[in-house]
Amino acid sequence: MKLVCCFLVFLAIALLNVAEGGGECGKSSPDREAWKLAPCAMAAQDTNAPVSSSCCQQVKKIGANPRCLCAVMLSNTAKNSGIKPEIAITIPKRCNIDDRPVGYQCGAYTLP
Repeated sequence: MKLVCCFLVFLAIALLNVAEGGGECGKSSPDREAWKLAPCAMAAQDTNAPVSSSCCQQVKKIGANPRCLCAVMLSNTAKNSGIKPEIAITIPKRCNIDDRPVGYQCGAYTLP
């Protein structure tokens, strides 16, 4: 019984965080945010591919929250789209975003 109560409390807290936008990307899921990075598709698969201005605009917007940007780059949507995290992580630098979170740990990757 005690275990069931603990589980229910944990579940209620988790649901409350989701309802209030407690995820990495606020009220939106990383998978939903990943669709906004569609202009970055080629640049996230090939370091030699040019990075479009529309890609850089979206990366700058999402990257204002490094936790969200990281979650998006590692999301199932990104993975299923053929995004290579080791290349995607270089896009903020390739966009010359001055206030990018250099050194931020994103899973096994570090933002350059």
